[in-house]
Formats: sequence, structure tokens, C-alpha cells
Amino acid sequence: MRRALSSGLFVVQLLAFPGPAPAAAPPPAARPQSPDQIASAARVMTTSVLLDHVRMLAADDKQGRAPGTVGEERTVAYLVGQFKRLGLAPGHPDGTYVQTVPLIGFTGQASAAFEVKGAAVPLAVPDDAVVVSRQGLPDVQVSKSAMVFVGYGVVAPEFEWDDFKGADVRGKTIVMLAGDPPVPDPANPAALDAKTFKGAALTYYGRWTYKYEMAARRGAAAAVIVHETGPAGYPFDVVKASWGRENFGIAGPDEASRHAPVDAWVTLDRAKALFAACGLDFEALKARAATRAFKPVPLGATASFTVKNAIRSISSRNVIARLEGRDPALKHEHVIYSAHWDGFGVNRALQGDQILNGALDNGSGMATMLAMAEAFTRLEGGTKRSVLFFSPTAEESAMLGAKYYAEHPLWPLESTLADINMDIMNFWGRTKAIVSIGYGMTTLDDLLVTEAAKQGRIVRPDPEPEKGYFYRSDHFELAKQGVPALHFLHPGAEYRDRPPDFGQRMRDRYTADDYHKVSDEVKPDWDLSGAVEDAQLLFGVGLAVAQGAAYPEWKPGTEFRAIRAARLKAK
Repeated sequence: MRRALSSGLFVVQLLAFPGPAPAAAPPPAARPQSPDQIASAARVMTTSVLLDHVRMLAADDKQGRAPGTVGEERTVAYLVGQFKRLGLAPGHPDGTYVQTVPLIGFTGQASAAFEVKGAAVPLAVPDDAVVVSRQGLPDVQVSKSAMVFVGYGVVAPEFEWDDFKGADVRGKTIVMLAGDPPVPDPANPAALDAKTFKGAALTYYGRWTYKYEMAARRGAAAAVIVHETGPAGYPFDVVKASWGRENFGIAGPDEASRHAPVDAWVTLDRAKALFAACGLDFEALKARAATRAFKPVPLGATASFTVKNAIRSISSRNVIARLEGRDPALKHEHVIYSAHWDGFGVNRALQGDQILNGALDNGSGMATMLAMAEAFTRLEGGTKRSVLFFSPTAEESAMLGAKYYAEHPLWPLESTLADINMDIMNFWGRTKAIVSIGYGMTTLDDLLVTEAAKQGRIVRPDPEPEKGYFYRSDHFELAKQGVPALHFLHPGAEYRDRPPDFGQRMRDRYTADDYHKVSDEVKPDWDLSGAVEDAQLLFGVGLAVAQGAAYPEWKPGTEFRAIRAARLKAK
């Protein structure tokens, strides 16, 4: 704070003889911090700080934080207010803390019908099938479209895999299985082949977003994914809750071409009934689909869909703040901490409580990001590189805010060293081991191992790789553009003073009871001591990148290595 001038004469002289304002003194140059200085800054991240932020972000007045609602207004105001309180600079070069993201919101009423030889296969929406249209049109109809089973809907040249085999599916309804093809290991048929689709770990080919993208590219009229809880990573009720509300897309002239007219999920039971009505053995075809020899199978059935959308235009916002680096040669380079702010809003169809507060998803991630931002502002000597604190919109609608930033970056991606993403933190106690989602993909994991060792902890790979968490949060959109990413979600692996299966039980309980439900609220039995340790850990990783001599890298064999190399070469 500047001291007030005490001399009236000096003020008069300044007014009488105006001249150029004196240049602001540059901040002192960044310098390496001692372990004690780093620990001192990290100590501002406490359980009470984290809990206070979560209480505010998951409060009923935030109305579940849905984009385009009063919940967005209040959430963005809270984040911007906190960034200003901390003295962080606006993250947008235009001098604001927001990047406008043009969205369309659509709420659909849908019907669906399968027919085999003139006979209807019973199909109720949304209990048997969930149906949406993402083309931004008010009325969509698909009438008696021929149905074709295309296995897993995958074309992966690197694995010599093509489920379409040149089949023309234009105007047809393609039916696909969830997940990656489960290819048996030739040496051990009871296990999966780790050299093909990463074995048990889900790849992007197994994500629903990829499958619908393939349907659009090939001109399909509709794409239907057969839901199974294991490959999907969540029960069908989650699909109903997520897709049965208002959904969002990026507004733009090309968006309609990125989607087939209809995207749908169908329950496993209804899919089996459909195949049986067609005289086909679902399990036999599913087994065949796990081989390279699979060819598309016409079902001899037709599908009809109607979708009536209520559509509105939304000017949503990514929120971003910046701590400028102090090295003149490096301050144009950035490390990003990200955590999405959006949630599922209010479900008026429910009786009683209707607010999906989103305390863990993702109040916990935002709280950690805000606490980390405060720690960086307390860091004596600052950092060489700049640090961005980035909270995107519409993560729950296929990561649209992060996608928009990745395609319209405010700061060059070739000079963005890393994105450390936080989504659903560990609020169940201290751990001996932590999980890195996508472990082994980047050299950021090497830094994570080093920092964890300072806490007497170890790093383990994702215990549920088949659920594809790496492809399910905002960092993925930046990764697709080549930015090395570290993703934290459900990080607890081995808890201190708890049974070995405690972490898995907590994750399973959360998924079953609270995930995307009104019950995702602040809980009286939370233990945030582990979340504090995790925040301090990620603080150390980001600091090492901001101060380090080397750029983080994708490791050989990862799908994002080539695009990163191309960006750095162009730079």
C-alpha cells in the first residue's frame, strides 16, 4: 500500500508542472526458494480454507452452478472476487477475468422406436433409452432408419483395427458397444492384450464422445451405444440424470456438422431384446466384435426417433486469473492449474431437494485451485514463469469450456508447459499412496513422484483404468492440443490407518450414492487432511515446472507426443 503524501506543496508542484508518470518499479526478480519458504507458502492451504470454499461454492444459493443461470452469475462472481482478493491479475489479455464462451442450451423431449419385421420392440424413454440431438435444431426426426451393428465403432490404424470395413452407413442407425474392444492376450486368454487398446485401460476409442464423432463423420442418421456399467464407468442412472436435463453445445456455424442428428444410449436388456427379435445372438456378436475380423452386421431392424428441443443462446464464461512470472525471458510461458466450475443446476422433476450442489464435483477441485492460488501469492520471490488459474465452464457437457479455450487460447499453447487439473479431490483422509490418472504418460509424473517422496508417499497408477478418467475432464482438451497434463481425481489409493479396500469403497460409495445427484453436498464425516496434503503436493509439482529448466514432455508411445513436438518445432 502506498503511503499518503503529507506535503500539500509537493502536490501543488506536481499539478503545476505535469510530466510523465514515473514508471512503476518492476517486481524483484524470481529466485529459488528454500524448502522452508515453500513450506511456509503451502501452509496457507488448510482444511478450514478448503472447507470454507466448498461451502460457498456448493451452497444452495449457487443453484447447482449450471451454465446460463443465476448459478453461473454467482459462481463466476465468487471466483473473480477471490482472485481479486488475492491480488491476482486478470487472466485475459483484454484486462478481464473471463473468456466468453458462446453456447447453445437445449432441453429435449424425445421418443424412440425399434421395429423388426413390422413388430415393435418395446422401448421407453428415458428408462430404456436416452436420446438427444446436438445439432442445435428445434425439431429432429429420423424415420425407419436401417440399423447396423458396427461392433465398438472403432477405426484405429495403429492397431490394424477397422470395425466399419468400408460399410456405407449414411442415413442409417449404427449400434455400438461401450468401451474399447477387449482383445484377449495371446499368451493368456484370461487377460487382455496390453499392446492393443492398452489392455484393461480405456483409450479415447472407448469414450462415448469418440463413438458419436465417428457416427457424424460417416453420415449416420443416429448413433446408439449399448450401455454396460463396467465399460461405461457409471450406471445407466447417471446417463439419465446427465442427459435428461438441459445440455449444451458450442455455438457456431460448423457445430451441426460435428454431430449426427441423434445420439442415444440404450440399456443392455433392451439391446439384447432387439438382437433376439432380429434372430441374432447378442453375446456371440459381442465376442466377434472383439476381433479384427469383425464386419458390420445389418440387423434387419429399423429405428425411428423424434427430438423436440427448446433452444436458447448462452454467453457463458471461463474464469481465469494470472500470476505473472518475474523472469523477463520466461514470464510469457505458463503453467495452468484448472478446475471446472459448472455443475448440473436444479432438477425440477425431483420431489423435495432439487439442487445438485456438486460439493465434491467440483466444489472440491475449485476450492483446491483457490487455495493453491493463495499459496502462490504468498511465495517469497515469486516464480520465473507465469501461473494461470483456470476454471472452465460446461465440463459436464463434454468439456466445452476447455475445448473452446484449447481452440481459442488466450496464451499460446506452445508456451504452455503443463495443465494440472483437479476434479473431485480426496476428502476422506490422509493416504500413504496417491493416484495419477494416466500415470506414465508424461514427465510430470516424475515430478509428482519426487514431490510425493518428500511427504513420505508413493504414486500409483489408476486402479480403475477401464473407466477412462483421463479422457473425462478438462485437461484432455488441452492434451489433444499437445499440452502435457496431470490429472487428479479420486486420488486416495492407500489410506493411513484404514483397511486396504477403504479407498475403493469410498469411491464406489460416492459413485453409487452421490455422483451427479442432489446428495453431493458437504458431509459431516469428511476428513480434509488428505486433501491438504494433496494440494501441497500439486503446489510443489507446479512450482517445479514454473521454476524448472526443462519443459515437461509426453513420453514415447503416447498419442499426444507428435502434436506437441510439432507445436514446439513451429515455435
